[in-house]
Amino acid sequence: MRRPLLLAVSHGTADVAGARAIADLVDAVALALPDVEVRSAFVDVQQPDAADVMPTLEGPVVIVPLLLSHGFHVDHDLHGMAATRADAVVAAPLGPDPRLAEVLTHRLEGALAAAPPTASGSRRPVVLAVAGSRDPVSLIDAVDMAALLTERLGHPVELAYLAARFPDLPTALQSHPDAVVSTYLLAQGYFFDLARRQSSTPISPPLLDGGAVPAALVDLVVQRYADAAARLGAERHPLAEAQPG
Repeated sequence: MRRPLLLAVSHGTADVAGARAIADLVDAVALALPDVEVRSAFVDVQQPDAADVMPTLEGPVVIVPLLLSHGFHVDHDLHGMAATRADAVVAAPLGPDPRLAEVLTHRLEGALAAAPPTASGSRRPVVLAVAGSRDPVSLIDAVDMAALLTERLGHPVELAYLAARFPDLPTALQSHPDAVVSTYLLAQGYFFDLARRQSSTPISPPLLDGGAVPAALVDLVVQRYADAAARLGAERHPLAEAQPG
């Protein structure tokens, strides 16, 4: 039996560089999974729309959100699409995950190098700039991601939100004027432009910076697919594990 199709669904962006970077991620995932058909779709801004693509797909489908946390698009849009057919399942969003902390740490290197030394010679604070959502689970995801980055860096990370929640980024930077901003966004687009406008301090590029796609991100997408595909198999054959070996 063929492996389920992987439908990689991102938000979509009008930013040409951001759109190209996400397309590069999807291409890299397809190279990592040569025996899986990989397609891409979007929930906003770009085409094709995931809701239009789903009815055209034959056979089992694993929807992998190229989104960093739970929220309306994952929990309503994508799960709503999967609920219309018995052979579809939605993978977990990309975050939180230690591999994202790995990439964030690498992206921070340039911002930290660009920042002038502090007067006291102490470490610069780090503010993790998150897109933000009113979904309560997204708050847990953001806190957990900040904890993972804290563990990776070895010192505390403050949270700030670019929409929907408080503190917003300007408020966080008022409280931590020596901070550098770690951009917790997948690629360039509206929120990255907003973060740059609101920052008077060095800011890191997003997870996908337009260069080579980080292997950690490819590995993360592949694992999200594999975990969900296994769950899809169990849901389609609920008695499989109960059969004697």
